[in-house]
Amino acid sequence: MSEIVVVLTEDALTETDAAQISGLYTGQEPPRDVVFHVLVPADTEQNILVSLVDHLSLGELREALDAALGREPEPAEARRDAADQLAASLAAFAAAGATADGVVVADDPLPALRAVVADREVSEIVVVTLPHALEDTFHRDWASRAREELQVPVLHLYSGTSQLG
Repeated sequence: MSEIVVVLTEDALTETDAAQISGLYTGQEPPRDVVFHVLVPADTEQNILVSLVDHLSLGELREALDAALGREPEPAEARRDAADQLAASLAAFAAAGATADGVVVADDPLPALRAVVADREVSEIVVVTLPHALEDTFHRDWASRAREELQVPVLHLYSGTSQLG
């Protein structure tokens, strides 16, 4: 039976991200039989202050201005974007030779994570995000919250890098 690893990502995974994640499991001797279950939240609500600080800390001035002006995507647009990100992430796993499925979830992914862990035998959760200055510092990021609430190992990676969160 395949083990299930849940991958929670706030953006489309690149082929490098998917290869790196799948390599953590299939690169062992003997390789583990893993199915990746990808969750992508539809980002419909953003905390303006947190978004502003995050964008400024990364030097993203245009995005910081959008956050300050409260320019959030409409819910339908956010769901479409999340569906596109999910499709790209599944394609990246397929390109890495990994088996993956997934769903778009609500803006706060913790209830969806709780449901997946309750319904399936999840061996690990991998959270892939961009750096978030405030959330990461004060441990209010998805990975920290999942570690507090769930009895499953949680790995936090920064998107597009091999850095741990």
